Amino acid sequence: MSATAASVTRHDWRLAEVKALFEQPFNDLIFQAQGVHRQHFDANRVQVSTLLSIKTGACPEDCKYCPQSGHYNTGLDKEKLMEVQKVLDAAAEAKAIGSTRFCMGAAWKHPSAKDMPYVLKMVEGVKALGLETCMTLGKLDQEQTQALAAAGLDYYNHNLDTSPEFYGNIITTRTYADRLETLSYVRESGMKICSGGILGMGESLNDRAGLLIQLANLPEHPESVPINMLVKVKGTPLADEQDVDPFDFIRMLAVARIMMPKSHVRLSAGREQMNEQMQALAFVAGANSIFYGEKLLTTGNPQADKDMLLFKRLGIQPEAREEHDDEVHQAAIEQALVEQRDSKLFYNAASA
Repeated sequence: MSATAASVTRHDWRLAEVKALFEQPFNDLIFQAQGVHRQHFDANRVQVSTLLSIKTGACPEDCKYCPQSGHYNTGLDKEKLMEVQKVLDAAAEAKAIGSTRFCMGAAWKHPSAKDMPYVLKMVEGVKALGLETCMTLGKLDQEQTQALAAAGLDYYNHNLDTSPEFYGNIITTRTYADRLETLSYVRESGMKICSGGILGMGESLNDRAGLLIQLANLPEHPESVPINMLVKVKGTPLADEQDVDPFDFIRMLAVARIMMPKSHVRLSAGREQMNEQMQALAFVAGANSIFYGEKLLTTGNPQADKDMLLFKRLGIQPEAREEHDDEVHQAAIEQALVEQRDSKLFYNAASA
């Protein structure tokens, strides 16, 4: 299959052909993915987001990978919803060191009526700073979705996690249909979708292919597709799972790029465990979005200055929002990094 043919946006992928992509020789797969990537993106630009936990721990869901689940004893401190101003302060700091999108995550099964007004104020405030806004709050109903859209939320993150067939082995407190329903509400509201999954939970190749099929066969592809590598946390049921083979992880990124050619494919959780060479290969395979800063909800993430140094070595620049001049944006990032190199802005801002 040529790169040109593969770059056509499709919504009718079948398991056999997706498995055939995975099973190509590694060099052929990467070459194809890079060709598709260059048709739709600048290969030397990476979108940069910052993620803040606005409500940590005591989640009623039983996701076996998650240290925030109230079902497991992981030693994680439980915190109430952050004050709006603290969230806005963290967003301003994120913007100062180069993020263009600020993502806010709450450990909820679904947002409550009493919390929604505060959540909406967070969206409005972050939007006013000139940042793109993203939230992950769990399951939404139509009214909540419409309210978030009216407040100016740009993206809603709601991961499918794995294939429908394997899903019941990981989560029992929410159905796959529930997740698809929330994505449908988000799309109907006019917001953009951020949805992906996790590798390393004991899933098969069929499950990895099945996850990508679910995402790619949606009526519209998610604008952002985070591919996570399981971060094993003591106390969770998946703490002793085998490590993901690095080449298998890169294959997942490449196949995601081929199947969803216009989506941003995000190198997400697990990046702390990746060396620079693996991250560089991920960008070659078509990943063009990262989370930036020292915390990714409750697990470590490479420090911002290390990210920028790696970008410099690879000749990569952060993807600037359209309203900013690229050179000015890049200079501001570099200056902020020099000034704030020793700060700990994103080491659990919720505890500030």
